[in-house]
Amino acid sequence: MQLQLENKFTSQLPADIIETNETRQVLNACFSYVFPRIPSNPKLIHASEEVSELIGISKEDLESEDFVNYFSGKKVIPNSRPYAMNYAGHQFGNWAGQLGDGRAIVLAEIKYKDQVFALQLKGAGNTPYSRRADGLAVLRSSIREHLCSEAMFHLGVPTTRSLSLILTGDSVLRDVMYDGNPNYEKGAIVCRVAPSFIRFGSFELFSSQNDIKNLKLLTDFTIQQYFPEITSTGKEKYLDFFKSVSNKTREMIVHWQRVGFVHGVMNTDNMSILGLTIDYGPYGWLEGYNYNWTPNTTDSEHRRYRFENQPNVAQWNLYQLANSLYPLIEEAKPLELLLKEFQQLYHSDYLEMMRSKLGLRKLDINDSKLISRLEKNLQLSETDMTIFFRELSSVKKNASPGSAIATINEAFYKPEEIKKEILKSWGRWFEKYLNRLSIEEVSDEERKSAMDLVNPKYVLRNYMAQLAIDAAEKEDYSILKELHELLKKPYNDQAEFNNWFAKRPDWARDKIGCSMLSCSS
Repeated sequence: MQLQLENKFTSQLPADIIETNETRQVLNACFSYVFPRIPSNPKLIHASEEVSELIGISKEDLESEDFVNYFSGKKVIPNSRPYAMNYAGHQFGNWAGQLGDGRAIVLAEIKYKDQVFALQLKGAGNTPYSRRADGLAVLRSSIREHLCSEAMFHLGVPTTRSLSLILTGDSVLRDVMYDGNPNYEKGAIVCRVAPSFIRFGSFELFSSQNDIKNLKLLTDFTIQQYFPEITSTGKEKYLDFFKSVSNKTREMIVHWQRVGFVHGVMNTDNMSILGLTIDYGPYGWLEGYNYNWTPNTTDSEHRRYRFENQPNVAQWNLYQLANSLYPLIEEAKPLELLLKEFQQLYHSDYLEMMRSKLGLRKLDINDSKLISRLEKNLQLSETDMTIFFRELSSVKKNASPGSAIATINEAFYKPEEIKKEILKSWGRWFEKYLNRLSIEEVSDEERKSAMDLVNPKYVLRNYMAQLAIDAAEKEDYSILKELHELLKKPYNDQAEFNNWFAKRPDWARDKIGCSMLSCSS
């Protein structure tokens, strides 16, 4: 297996001068050199041939002993120097200081077909940033990350990718619900792939330390490597950089809201400077259309990271990034204007996104009211978001409100218990929606085709991931592989997988791993 190393991050940015691996505060450095923990008996469970092809690893390479050794951390890729990245961040709205890669280790940056990719192992052992943790990951969380990274990519959501899922052969002690009942679980490692894993917190780190020299060095490096379209100089360059990051972040959030994805841990250290979805922990998918739902048990009281609040949190996180970049700009007003613009552009993008979900091409001044009424209706009773929008595309222009309700009836979790007042509200909404469709010039078939391109039929519901996990714990990886294939084409009907086009089953309503999850992995 031949990989072309392209380690610009470590060659152009300052390294930790201490190379021992004890937990500590690391100053004046973007990263620390570390070695992955050597697993006792690594075994490849699954690899994405699509991702391997993207980075220049052949199918034969995937089946080799070298692949398992390199991507489990058992051996170091020749001529490479693995490292953990240093960054700080705000967690649940509070300043947390230095955080860093506590269980992630970048094996190398590689170049293939003029593209550069960072290869990062998650769960490969402790680093100087591990704090009180062991730096390891378990099979349960690794399956969730491996599946969801690829599911999100195929949904059209900006994301890191996942190359491989490998069992380490070692047991890891975890307290799943933080209730004082720890158990040993199977250890596992995921290889994440992205152009870069630089985060908002990378800039917060140097700004908080008043290390303006390295703040400028990191920002200039990031612009040069990942934002080549920025050609301005001086303060304008850094404003243009912030604007680009803001735009990429906004685009990502609009996609999250479109498909009903809830990240669960939108701390600033979990925000990619490239607008990628990173750090798949206690994420979830909006099943019942509940604006206040969060998948994270740690967030259950204040619900800071609930579905409805994700755009606001993104703006708040950008505010922290703006504060970090301020020493390079020394003017607050232009940053404030860009933050205000984020909100304005988000509302515009959200409206356009929702119009596409409803199959509305022509502009109408009443569309925002129609959408607002729909969102209220969806919350009147437990209604499945994915099924509702997918079935909505089958509603005909000449339908009656009653037949339209029948078309989306499968989206209701308990249709037999829906009160008459709620059905009347749906009838009124469909009357307005059908009138609105009557001014569209496309046929029902054309509208359905367009709607089905933005309303997925399949998403990685938590219960689906949990079924794959339960089977994998018994060394049955068939569900994992089936879901991986299914989620490559989430907008296609895929009749052979139709059993996955279903509401969350009752047994999963309150089951650990299916309703809410902790950060324990």
